[in-house]
Amino acid sequence: MEMLYQGWEGIVRTLVVGTLAYVALVAVLRVTGNRTLSKLNAFDLVVTVALGSVLASILLSEGVALAEGVTAFLLLIGLQYGVAMLSVKSRRFAKLVRSEPRLLLRDGEPLPQAMHEARVTRDELDTVMRTSGYADRSAVSSIILESDGSFSVIGKDTETRGRASVGTSAR
Repeated sequence: MEMLYQGWEGIVRTLVVGTLAYVALVAVLRVTGNRTLSKLNAFDLVVTVALGSVLASILLSEGVALAEGVTAFLLLIGLQYGVAMLSVKSRRFAKLVRSEPRLLLRDGEPLPQAMHEARVTRDELDTVMRTSGYADRSAVSSIILESDGSFSVIGKDTETRGRASVGTSAR
């Protein structure tokens, strides 16, 4: 029975500490701005997962005090901010932590080497194209795999038809 219920003390702790941790996380995210919540590149995804892990630890582990958890939030977001600032100041550093956009299709023709390196199939290109409103490749000027894992599709009429997104886990 103990694995199902260990008393009110743990429940009350989870309610109080969880609420305070949630408020602290929201406050920290508001102070750090939209960058923390923007479309995720690989580094942003790691920080977001780590923030979730810290929140879970604060909520469920009595060995982690609220002050320690908030310190961990601040550390992770501070590191993310530092990496973002270094990326802005140093192109070389930016290349280490961020992927660059990659042209996958030019003038309706897939670029096999780029597709292979990005691990994107022709079927995925066709899906992205259709999702963006194009029936065939001849109407598409280019398809670009953006650094956040989304695709930009640019029509030959130079009008951007939209963006489609395919999961980023394989990229």
